[in-house]
Amino acid sequence: MPSQFFGLNIAYSGLLSSNAALNTTANNIANEETKGYSKQVVTTQASDALRTFAKYGCAGAGVDTLAVERLRNQYYDVRFWNNNSNLGEFKTKDDYMKMVEAFFKDDDEVVGFNTIFGDMYDALEDLSKNGGDATYKQAFLQNATSLTDYFNSMYASLQKAQKDLNAEMKVTLDQINSYASQIASLNKQINVIELTGTNANELRDQRGYLLDKLSELVDVETEELPVYDANNPERDTGATKFIVKIAGGQSLVSGMNYHTLEYVARANTEKRNQTDIDGLYDVTWDNGNRFDLHNASLRGTLKGIIDMRDGNNNEYFHGTISSIGQGTNNEGKTVQTVTVDVTAEYLKDLNKSNLAEHGKIRLFDQEVCYDNFTFSYDAAADKYSYTFVMSDPNTALTSTKIGKDASVGVGNGYQGIPYYMQQMSEWLRSYSEAFNKIVAQDGSVDGYGDQAKNLFVANDQTGDGQYDCTGMPVKFDAAGNAVSYSINSKDNTYYRITAGTAAIDRAINRDAALLGTHTVATAGQDKYDVVDQMIDLHTNKDRMSFRGCSAEEFLQCILSDITLNTGAARTFHEKYDDLGNTIDNLRLSVSGVDKDEEGVDLVKFQNAYTLASKMINCFTEIYDRLILQTGV
Repeated sequence: MPSQFFGLNIAYSGLLSSNAALNTTANNIANEETKGYSKQVVTTQASDALRTFAKYGCAGAGVDTLAVERLRNQYYDVRFWNNNSNLGEFKTKDDYMKMVEAFFKDDDEVVGFNTIFGDMYDALEDLSKNGGDATYKQAFLQNATSLTDYFNSMYASLQKAQKDLNAEMKVTLDQINSYASQIASLNKQINVIELTGTNANELRDQRGYLLDKLSELVDVETEELPVYDANNPERDTGATKFIVKIAGGQSLVSGMNYHTLEYVARANTEKRNQTDIDGLYDVTWDNGNRFDLHNASLRGTLKGIIDMRDGNNNEYFHGTISSIGQGTNNEGKTVQTVTVDVTAEYLKDLNKSNLAEHGKIRLFDQEVCYDNFTFSYDAAADKYSYTFVMSDPNTALTSTKIGKDASVGVGNGYQGIPYYMQQMSEWLRSYSEAFNKIVAQDGSVDGYGDQAKNLFVANDQTGDGQYDCTGMPVKFDAAGNAVSYSINSKDNTYYRITAGTAAIDRAINRDAALLGTHTVATAGQDKYDVVDQMIDLHTNKDRMSFRGCSAEEFLQCILSDITLNTGAARTFHEKYDDLGNTIDNLRLSVSGVDKDEEGVDLVKFQNAYTLASKMINCFTEIYDRLILQTGV
């Protein structure tokens, strides 16, 4: 049987519930513009009814205010994080591909390859009519110098972009580490509060906001597990273990503990690509475990940076170890050598190679540095191979590695900076070799009647000298059959030419008379057959072919790749940006604070508070009459 004061208790419970709802509404309104804040609501339920042992059964006992909870839909959070990772990746690619596209631009505002190459051949046309005139020779040489200067400039620009990407990767890793630290700290604070039975709503919102920002940098997976009493496994302590995984399931945060990503600059003896800048970062976990930058599951800004910085279109060095022997390193010490057989078509032509002259090679399960390498072709066995000379005389290699895989770097299917660098080097080597074969062919003479020399050469990056690329071995016999040959990376060959080293022979540039324009067999100076062959090289694919195109179509080939990649990056960037806005709107429809909705709630809870107060006043008057005036 309820007491005479039962009604007052009921009204009081309603007053508490309405007051909590009003306070929560005020908190929602105050945090309407707070990033990451989730709308909070008061959770209530009817109090347990009281048995009256009367005909009307049980009497309602008021309302219980259980908790203040935030509105959050985990499904929308996961969708937002997944989309945000894709957005971060393609935003980075879009930004840098626009930059690369601008580098190769050729229009009324920017003088590019087509204009420079066209001017050079216009000068050749004039030279073909005045081959004995040093003035026309000099005009051609100036245009040829402009061509090599163009590639030198492109090389510097792309290397600067790679350097910027490397620096941005460092900043991104620092941000990931910072977010990991903050999330681990919030996990501890949340558990301290929730062990008392109170929901740490604001702290959970802060953690969710950090995850939003982290998901743009790298893909994110989360899991929250209840913590049970060690002495009583069935008792839930109220604490939780919140886990954050990145890059395809690698643990970043586990409860109050977290790992950090550390970056280590590669030494100049650890290059993977011939055109890479020094000091590119490799990444490891703080416990020393390797962090795979080329993990297929990796997404986010970090993925975009890696693809642009290291993207080689999967054209990296790899093969099978066929033998282990001995050789001499750069210091003259006896060291081991490793011969690797290759089958990939792009590895069968050194002109297409972007393999660093000295770097680090992975021999199955062991990484070792090498000083140089020799590229060989065995005509009898129709086999191509690379023999690497180890730099460390103490390197221990066993025959058990024979038949195992070997590689320098890793494959990355995206067409990033290394890919465009390799494409420029390949065109320059092929064009330089074809042009030099014409200008320095047997019987070609300069203005002094001497045998003409190669025009396109490579600058020595370690000194003031030049490589004239005359060390190329004979690849075919008189009948046109392939013969065995070997090329060392230190030899004076076209491997020395890259977009950064391409140049015009200085002696010829100083004295235009040294440029060969005709052969001895030519009748007099009126017919400049060598110049005619140079002009033919412009469009004749039989003399020089680049990706199935003629020499003049270099820019079209490169731009087709750039346009495709830029368009794809832009399209996906816009797609994931729009999709992100849609998902965020869906998420806000659940957890966002709406002024109009809060205004309605304010009036509703105010009226409920007023009515509960009136009930208390009513019961006060009843008790006043009952107690003071009747003397009960």
